[in-house]
Amino acid sequence: MSPETSFAGPLLLSLRLALTTTAVLALIGIPLAWWLSLTRSPLRPLVSTCVTLPIVLPPTVLGFYLLAAFSPLSPPGRILHQWLGTDLVFSFTGLVTASVVYSLPFMVNPLLAGLEALPAPIREASLTLGRSEMSTLVRVMLPAARPSLVTALVLTFAHTVGEFGVVLMIGGNIPGVTRVASIAIYHEVERMNYGGAHVYSLILLSFSFVVLLAVSLINRRSMKTF
Repeated sequence: MSPETSFAGPLLLSLRLALTTTAVLALIGIPLAWWLSLTRSPLRPLVSTCVTLPIVLPPTVLGFYLLAAFSPLSPPGRILHQWLGTDLVFSFTGLVTASVVYSLPFMVNPLLAGLEALPAPIREASLTLGRSEMSTLVRVMLPAARPSLVTALVLTFAHTVGEFGVVLMIGGNIPGVTRVASIAIYHEVERMNYGGAHVYSLILLSFSFVVLLAVSLINRRSMKTF
């Protein structure tokens, strides 16, 4: 039995999806949180609202609009297919794209709170010493906001592992391609294989507990430090 069709296949696929999504969101979310923490642009409330929207938006709503946008029948879907030879619907790339959108606030918001909590003189001193904004962010601000950065990375990873609605809408239930652990639970219940569903559920429950405990310990240590 191949890894794609084995019991561990959905778990490994979930791990791959979460790692990829977290890496992409680190590249997107860190600069975005930095910009939000500094800007006085009138667009800030709009950008902040768009970032936070997936928290309150039903996953199926977001998944439906992503499905409609990436469908081969839509203009964006046709462009991706004709120019790049890529179909995002019912593919792992589509899962990553949807997960990046849906998990964006879990990367940006904790990091934004951490950066805004830092004293302004830290950044000003770094710039005065000749560092660029990028160097200040990477070498000064992120290390100073390390607990918030770790929390953002951990929550993003965990949220991606547990996502169901968006993943089901954009990826469906294709073994070895889009059947992640959360979808595997749904699949096993449909087959009335409650034993298999229980094992998947227990693994995700244990994982979620460990993640929340880790975040709690990180925040506790941060409070003691300051």
